[in-house]
Amino acid sequence: MVNQFCFTSLLLLLALLPPAKEKSSGPKQPNIIIIFMDDMAWGDISVNNPAINYTPHFSWLASRGVQLTNFYVSQSVCTASRASLLTGCYANRIGLSGAISHESKIGLDPEETTIADMLKEGGYHTAVFGKWHLGFQKKFLPVNQGFDEFYGIPYSSDMWPYHPERPGTYPPLPLYENDRIIDTIEEQSWMTNAFTDRAIRFIDQNRNHPFFLYLAPPLPHVPLSVSEKGKGFTGKGLYADVIHELDASIGKVLKSLSENNLEENTLVIVTSDNGPWLAYGNHAGNTAGLREGKGTSFEGGVREPCVLYWKGVLPAGKVFDQPAMTIDLLPTIAAITGSSLPERKIDGINIWPYLSGSEKGLDERPLFFYYHKNDLESMRWKNWKLYFPHTYRSMQGQLPGKDGIPGVYKYFTIKNPELYNLATDPFEKENVADGNGQRVKNMERMAEQIRQQLGDDLTGRSGKENRPPGTL
Repeated sequence: MVNQFCFTSLLLLLALLPPAKEKSSGPKQPNIIIIFMDDMAWGDISVNNPAINYTPHFSWLASRGVQLTNFYVSQSVCTASRASLLTGCYANRIGLSGAISHESKIGLDPEETTIADMLKEGGYHTAVFGKWHLGFQKKFLPVNQGFDEFYGIPYSSDMWPYHPERPGTYPPLPLYENDRIIDTIEEQSWMTNAFTDRAIRFIDQNRNHPFFLYLAPPLPHVPLSVSEKGKGFTGKGLYADVIHELDASIGKVLKSLSENNLEENTLVIVTSDNGPWLAYGNHAGNTAGLREGKGTSFEGGVREPCVLYWKGVLPAGKVFDQPAMTIDLLPTIAAITGSSLPERKIDGINIWPYLSGSEKGLDERPLFFYYHKNDLESMRWKNWKLYFPHTYRSMQGQLPGKDGIPGVYKYFTIKNPELYNLATDPFEKENVADGNGQRVKNMERMAEQIRQQLGDDLTGRSGKENRPPGTL
């Protein structure tokens, strides 16, 4: 009788206890957010330029994440830069360079593997909001490149009928929802907030599901525009107001992550596609002393602000000063998400061990910079930057543009190799090639290896590993 009573009591007690938690199957798949500005300059944020006081959210990210102070794009122009970001390849490897137009018959080959393709294979929901610029025909659109959702414009926002130099050249600027044109754009002040709002809605909808969000604002690329609320906010002109509104966009994304309890399971990456379009004067960004800008391979064109933030995972306030590039993001994301790398050859490497602090010395590989078709204009190895003979554009000695009307570039030619020590001369003022003949030769040998792979129009070389772009 007593034993029966005890057994019955035990059953009642067990029934009152809370259910046992399911055994964890391991860490959740981290969400990935890339915010990719358009023409934001190295000196447009306060962490790189003390004169700037209107980018508090970028500063907040830098103080709580990892700031990459030597972070590069493979080409300082829209299409090529975005192609490298999404595929982990030098743009020339996959047949894309420069900026394709509204008349182009090529785009990113759907056979290439994008970050979205890679993550979608692992069950991620994927979306891009903002500027695409990797082909506007249906087969090249984001929904055929691994993205579940697309809301945005197919190419640069100045490719519309109101272009200041070529009015009437371009057709109406289309606004896409997935693969369908839903409107044409007559004014652009709404875009930053609209694309940000869609990003926040996507985060809310996927708070219980792994996601990849690619937020690509069309600004601060010209034509500049800002919302009515943001107009005059900084008191420092339209460009500053635009940067402030973009910074506020970062803040809204961070707030959404916090409200959805996703900060500890989300990697946020913020950077830009190239440096400032200097011909536009007061409608262009600030390189904070770096040489030249967009459309060149000098530091002002290819070195970009970059911060990575992952609460509780990446060290807070770390400065990572070793050279890295957008081509490294795909393999790095593959490593932290457990994804398989593309079957086709890529050029980037996994830099996660160095960002997270588990390893100290990054592989001392050369980085190569192209601009204008397949011209190998420069390369970086360790702290050294070597320029090969080529012609480049500059606003040096020219009247800058004003209020949306560009100035006229002047062209200069580098006739002999030029070498700069970026550790002591980040502004590239002192050519030290004459005193470093052996170093120049060593770097030339490295350049020959990439010329054999991808060619170089400047030296009349054809590559053996170039893949064609997507064609109609």
